Amino acid sequence: MRILGIDPGLQTTGFGVIDAEGSRLAYVASGTIKTSAVAVGDLPARLKILYDGIREVVTRYQPQCAAVEIVFVNVNPQSTLLLGQARGAALTALVSADLAVSEYTAVQMKKAVAGHGQAKKEAVQTMVQRLLNLPGVPGKDAADALGLAIMHAHARTSFEAMSRSTTLQRRQHAQFKGGRTY
Repeated sequence: MRILGIDPGLQTTGFGVIDAEGSRLAYVASGTIKTSAVAVGDLPARLKILYDGIREVVTRYQPQCAAVEIVFVNVNPQSTLLLGQARGAALTALVSADLAVSEYTAVQMKKAVAGHGQAKKEAVQTMVQRLLNLPGVPGKDAADALGLAIMHAHARTSFEAMSRSTTLQRRQHAQFKGGRTY
């Protein structure tokens, strides 16, 4: 199964694509989508860049599902609202491509990848490098996106087992340890 991880951000959105076959993980691609070429105040143009960039990644790498980071509330409510809009553009791009989307918090991803939920970015980068046998350390945003894809690769077997044993349909709202899946 090919999994796309997305770490949304208004200035920089990270993406990571992996192939998962059983417990084996293989790196496919990763990178960032940057909106710095557009004026800071031009929110619609920035959201269009994010939407188009994610659609291009989906078209190029053909993932079967996606994992996106859930937004947390910052001290600054305006920053939270802007991040939420970037995340909305990412989710819209994914669902418009008919991808199943699961959501995880940063703490869940860090716990799954680095062993504890308060891991620093550098620890996540190092563990992603080791888990995917990469020749170098990925960038911070790309590492977070790859971490989300890795987390989903491990969690999806639990999701599949739960869907077989319950009457819930795959596209109905459900919760799994605080993560969401649609």
